[in-house]
Amino acid sequence: MNRPTALIAEDEPLLARALQAELARAWPELAIVANVGDGSAAAQQALALRPDVLFFDVRMPGQSGLDAAAQVADEWPADRPFPALVFVTAYDSYAVQAFEAQAVDYVLKPVQPARLARTVAKVKEVLGRRPPAAAGLEPTLTQLRNLLGALDGGAPRQEALEVLQVSVGNSIRMVPLDEVLYFEAADKYVRVLTAAHEYLIRTPLKELVPQLDPGRFWQVHRGTVARANAIESVTRDEAGKLHLALRGRPERLPVSRLYAHLFKAM
Repeated sequence: MNRPTALIAEDEPLLARALQAELARAWPELAIVANVGDGSAAAQQALALRPDVLFFDVRMPGQSGLDAAAQVADEWPADRPFPALVFVTAYDSYAVQAFEAQAVDYVLKPVQPARLARTVAKVKEVLGRRPPAAAGLEPTLTQLRNLLGALDGGAPRQEALEVLQVSVGNSIRMVPLDEVLYFEAADKYVRVLTAAHEYLIRTPLKELVPQLDPGRFWQVHRGTVARANAIESVTRDEAGKLHLALRGRPERLPVSRLYAHLFKAM
């Protein structure tokens, strides 16, 4: 039987080494195939190496551990079982409550051997009963959706915007939300797309979403929010991926696995 494998994503090298050392004691058979320090590298290495277990720090530079896990879930090959997920976090009562509510295992910093031993036992149990392919991914997607909503989407929802103020040269243009077809994260900006124009705003998508009416604007990807009544059709490609067509725009927007549940035939 092949040795189980794991990837550690932790941006603090001392904590990463401490976790690896404690894992060596608690689970000697486990092989650590990579140890990375940011969310983007975590997702890339997870998809390239396909380990059995992912230990993802919740807060990392750039992409968070939750975002990295969502990316891995979206791009994971359909013929491979999905890894067991364990999140690493500093103590935060709200975060701990969210993890426990979703039955997602977590490791607190600094690592405590007794607590890690319980995590190892739980992970072994998960690996022993996981489905043979990513067809059984839906429970993980549901957990991630709920965690994302609880942790980095948990800010109080503000009064819904009706007009967006965008800079155009030396002036500020007032763009009614009814004209916006979709928002797309792009580096340090968010692209605002209407049928005829494209604008850039500096408000991060995570800060913008709580200001949007969730009945009018649907998140369809971690970096894309579309106006629901502008969606003309949803198609599935040969690989099983969903894509949206919007009225007034020529491009097709990908829908991640995380949000595919929004599009079910009535």
